[in-house]
Amino acid sequence: MAFKCIVCGKKTKSGHRVSHSNRKSNRKFKPNLQKIRIVLDGKTSYNYVCTKCIKSNRVKKTI
Repeated sequence: MAFKCIVCGKKTKSGHRVSHSNRKSNRKFKPNLQKIRIVLDGKTSYNYVCTKCIKSNRVKKTI
């Protein structure tokens, strides 16, 4: 399973870490994903969902 939001498709992006002398090295920008229990197509499953989708009620959480 990839580290990706099941609802909006948000995933890890790449960029540069920039030092004071302006030297660049690679880094990753990871989204704030939470592994929660949701209802997906009528079935309950654990999936990664970003916090923006959780806050905006794009997914239905189960108890």
